[in-house]
Order: sequence, then C-alpha cells, then structure tokens
Amino acid sequence: MEFKKIQLNGFKSFAEKTNFLIEDGLTGIVGPNGCGKSNIVESLRWVMGETSAKSMRGSGMEDVIFSGTSNKPSKNIAEVSVTVRNENNEGPVQFKELSEINVRRKIEKDKGSKFYINDKEVRARDAQMFFADLSTGAHSPSMISQGRIGALVTAKPTDRRAILEEAAGISGLHVRRHEAELRLSAAENNLKRADELRRQQEKQLANLQKQAEEASRYKNITNDIKKIEAGLYYLKLLEIDKEIMLENVLKLMDKFKYTRSKSVFFVTLFVFLLGIPSALFGKFLDTIIPITDILLISCSIDE
Repeated sequence: MEFKKIQLNGFKSFAEKTNFLIEDGLTGIVGPNGCGKSNIVESLRWVMGETSAKSMRGSGMEDVIFSGTSNKPSKNIAEVSVTVRNENNEGPVQFKELSEINVRRKIEKDKGSKFYINDKEVRARDAQMFFADLSTGAHSPSMISQGRIGALVTAKPTDRRAILEEAAGISGLHVRRHEAELRLSAAENNLKRADELRRQQEKQLANLQKQAEEASRYKNITNDIKKIEAGLYYLKLLEIDKEIMLENVLKLMDKFKYTRSKSVFFVTLFVFLLGIPSALFGKFLDTIIPITDILLISCSIDE
C-alpha cells in the first residue's frame, strides 16, 4: 500500500483546502523557513492518530485550527485526509477488496475531533490500528524529523526493536498484543475486586443469618412470655373472683347470723366451693333468700 494524496483544510497555516499529490518515485517539498513544511509532516502524524498537543507544538489540540491573519479570518474547523492506494490488495482484512482507502480526521472548536475511514465514523483506536497494520503510524520511526538520525543511532535496544518490528511488518501485532495484555490485566483486577465483594457479601450473609436466628428466637420467647402472662392474669382474676365471693359469704353470714336459718350458710358455702362466678352469685342470693325466709316461717309454724 502506498500514500497517494494528502489534503489539508484549515490545518495550521493552510487556511484553504490544499492537496499534496504523492507521485511515484521521490516526492519533495522545498521552501523557505516558515512556509509550512513542518506543518505537512505534522498533519500526517495528526491524521494517523496523534493525541499529544505538545507533539503538535501547541498547548491544546484545538491549536491546530487556523487562527487567522490580518487578511483572513480564523476558522472553527480543521480537517486532514490521506488517501492510500491498495492496488495489490495488501491492506487489512476488512479493506482488502478496496482499491483506495481514505482516512480523515476532523476537529471542531469545543467539540473535539472525529475519525473517518471511507466517510464512516470510527474510533481513534481503529484509525491508529489501521496505520499500525501498515507498519506506520504517528510515532513511526519511518517518519524522520530533525535530530531523528542521531536518536536512532544512540537508541536503546527497545527502540531499535520497534524499528525492526516495523520493518518486519509486525508492529500492528505488537500493538494488539499490548492491548490484549492491558485487557487481561484489567480483567484480572476486576476478578480480584469481584472476589473481595463476594467475601464481603458472604460475611454480611452470615451476620444476617445470625440476626435472623436471634430474631426468630426472640419472637418465640416473646410469644411464650405472652402466654404465661395471660395465664397469670387468668389465675389472678380467679383469685380476685374467689375473694369477692368469700367477702359476700362473710357479709351474708353476718347478716343472717341471728335471723336466718343455718341452712343459708351451708348452701352459700356449697355454692362458693362449686366456684360460681361472683356475677352469678348475686342473682343466686336474690333467689335463695326468699326460699330461706319461707323455710324459716314454716319451721316457726311447726314449732
């Protein structure tokens, strides 16, 4: 796959839409200092998924938008697109059947940036992985800037390994492996957290079971206490009822001691021993007293 065209619109010093065709052979851009040569390289890195505003020589990513001049007003949108030829069908699997692939990045003020592949919106990671599968990218060693040669000569083994991986065409696999490792690490952390939560839930469950047993025991004991108290109240009522009846008997004895027959006393005592309630005892007296009076009169006549 080969780069065919780069199009800039509102990116840094390129206020108007500008196309750079990359023909066969060696394509060079020559110009004086300050004409925007570095901006072209930065636009290529930016469309490949660069996320560092510092790498774009700005304090924020919105600084890549054309800020205006004395003759031209500022813009609110910056857009860079790169067209890649795929004549030999060597691209990623999902794009193998396409002869050309267009990758575009667009940024708006206060809205952030978006990525598009063939006019279909995709994630930033998808655009970065697309270029990684092509053994290039925003931080690719193939993009050589000032001082880059010296840095490569004195590079550490890990940096040299990145260059060899890109030359071998496996940098995309390396990125995918790194992402898989990050996901595995995140999954492991989630499993540990889930295990901690499970242990906490088990402890809470054991405490709740203990509390439920104590509540059930308390309920049973409370019911037993209520039954016992009800029995005690019933016995007390019986005692009070007997005391009332005994008091009535004593009063009756005092009342009929000299005027009534002894049979009244024995009948009353018999009724008391039978345990007739005090409420019925009063009615009993109202019935038995006239009978005893008749008995006394008949006894006196006989005598």
